[in-house]
Amino acid sequence: MSDKEEQRRRTWDNRGGHGGNIVYGLGLIGALVYYIQQADGFWVGVLGILKALVWPAFVVYHLLKFLPT
Repeated sequence: MSDKEEQRRRTWDNRGGHGGNIVYGLGLIGALVYYIQQADGFWVGVLGILKALVWPAFVVYHLLKFLPT
């Protein structure tokens, strides 16, 4: 395989699969806005920033409550 063909194959293999990053980023921004608006003080705002970083864990936790045991 020539170098040109190898480069073309690598370029093709690296396409796609980045949509989750956009969804996570938009969710992070939305969570930051929500938690900071709800904050009454500085430390509650800091806690809101930390919560915004791990928002997917909260979503999964609450969704798993609906599964039968």
